[in-house]
This record gives sequence, C-alpha cells and structure tokens, in this order.
Amino acid sequence: MTGTTADLAVDVAGLRKRYGTHEALRGVDLRVPAGTVLGLLGPNGAGKTTVVRVLSTLLAPDAGRARVAGFDVVREASEVRRRIGLTGQYAAVDDLLSGRGNLELVGRLQHLGTAAARTRAGELLEQFDLTEAAGRPVREYSGGMRRRLDLAASLVAEPAVLFVDEPTTGLDPPSRFTLWRAVRALVDAGTTVLLTTQYLEEADELADAVVVVDHGRTVAEGTPAELKRLVGGDRVVVTATDEHETRRAAAALAGVGPTAPDVDVRRCLVTVEVDDAVRSLQEATARLTADGVQVRAVALRPPSLDEVFLQVTGATPGRASEPAGALVP
Repeated sequence: MTGTTADLAVDVAGLRKRYGTHEALRGVDLRVPAGTVLGLLGPNGAGKTTVVRVLSTLLAPDAGRARVAGFDVVREASEVRRRIGLTGQYAAVDDLLSGRGNLELVGRLQHLGTAAARTRAGELLEQFDLTEAAGRPVREYSGGMRRRLDLAASLVAEPAVLFVDEPTTGLDPPSRFTLWRAVRALVDAGTTVLLTTQYLEEADELADAVVVVDHGRTVAEGTPAELKRLVGGDRVVVTATDEHETRRAAAALAGVGPTAPDVDVRRCLVTVEVDDAVRSLQEATARLTADGVQVRAVALRPPSLDEVFLQVTGATPGRASEPAGALVP
C-alpha cells in the first residue's frame, strides 16, 4: 500500500493490544489511501475486530500509533469519531422502529435537526433500496434488509472513513451482492472503507488492497493480484464425472505441473499448478483423452485468495474466536 502520510485515511504502525495474558495485536501495520477499500483478512482470533475497535476509538491500544482521517485515535478521539462510520458484525437497529424511524433517530442523535434528519433518511432509504419498506417495523425485515439498514445508519453523518466488520456474515448470495454494490457506490463517492471479512471472494471483489493478519501480526499485504502471485502460477482444474474417474484423472495428470495434483474426490475435482498455462492445458487435455478419462470440464484459472490465505496463515477462515467478539467491549 502506497501513499504519503497526507494521502492516508488510515495510518497504523506497530499496533499492540493485550487482553489479560492474551496478546491480540502484536504489531499490526496498515496504510489505507483515501478513497479506497482495504480488505482485512484473517482467521477468527487473528485480531481483525480488535483492530476495528482501536481505530474506531472503542478500545485504547497498548502500544503503537494509529491515525484515522488525519487524527490520532487516542489523543484526538473525538475528532476521529466525528469523521467515521461503523457497522459491526450484527445489525445494531431498533426492531420496534420503522426503517425510516431508525435513520431519523440516528440523524437527530448526530445533531442534524429534524428536517435534515428526515431528508437524509429519505436519501439513504432510496440508496439502499429500502423505500418500499421504510414504514414497516424493522422486526419484519429480512436479514439482508437489516444489514442494509445498518449500513445506511452508519452513513447518516456522511463519514470520511467507514469501518465495516464482516458485513455479509449469514446473508444469502443476493443480499451479499446488494451490499457489495452499496459499498462500491460509497467508494465511488469518495468514502474510504476498511472491510474485515472471512469471505475471501468478498475481498477479491471489493478491495483495492488486502492485509492478512494472523496471531495479531501482519503476515501479508498487497493488491489481490500481487498476493495471488505468492502462491505460484495458474491452475488446470479438471471436473470428473465420478469418484473413480477423479482418481484416474489424478493419475493421468501426474507430472503435468511441478507439484503433485491436488485431489478432491468428494467434489470430483483435480487441480494442478502449472508454469506454462497454455502448454500445460494442452498436455492435460491430451493425457485425459489418451487415457479415456471421463470428465465434465477442463479449465484454466488463476490462483485464488483462498490459496493465499491457506499459505500465509496455515488455516481456513474459521478457527477460534477473538475475546469478546462483539465490537463494543
């Protein structure tokens, strides 16, 4: 991540935080240029939510430096709070109020005044496709609608920097795509977004840059494309017709790439990392044909963020919980 200090919406160096004997953060560094999306990845317990707590002034760090929108999160916490929005892992909306009522209440709490709060609520309801449901109690909203309303509430004061902590956990694919569109629209309008997520395709879709944290440390950073290059070249992926043919495909493809094929018998997939994509794809197809292996598809794909994640952390996204998993300590 590049940019001068003046260009950075979030600037963090050596951030540390301890919960009793557990050191949640052990020297995290972040540099987020204004008007971009940073994806913060890591297994459960890696320190992601603790980073968000510190940057949103909910938690004081034990050591290190952190500035948000140009202000120190400890010495100038009130200035930071005036310039940020925060959406936690769980929608923080009032079930008894309507969608419009929730947004107008937030506006009044932000000292917008009754008329301005009503106007801003109407703008956000339209932006997040909630106008038709505006008068309904939030208890009648679906999970995706609640998350969109929660995100809208964090934008009432038009923050320069928005922290979004695992925004699509538990949502179905259509709701996730809707929320992704909303985040992209915010960034297009100039908002800086720090997004924590366990959905690696979410970071791939939204993030200009990615930082991977593990055991409280920064272990990798770069654009999604740069990080993918850490795990080698393209992959030839074969989808076989059944488990027997999957094993036959794996045997046929031995030696096509520099490493042994990765075999997922349950999903009937054989994956081979290759150096020369076109030549290797041709060779793989020729071998499968010569051996009479029954396949549904043979494809070439680049490495994924999932593979980056596995290499740099040695874990799948779900591992263990951070202490006090909610945003508010």
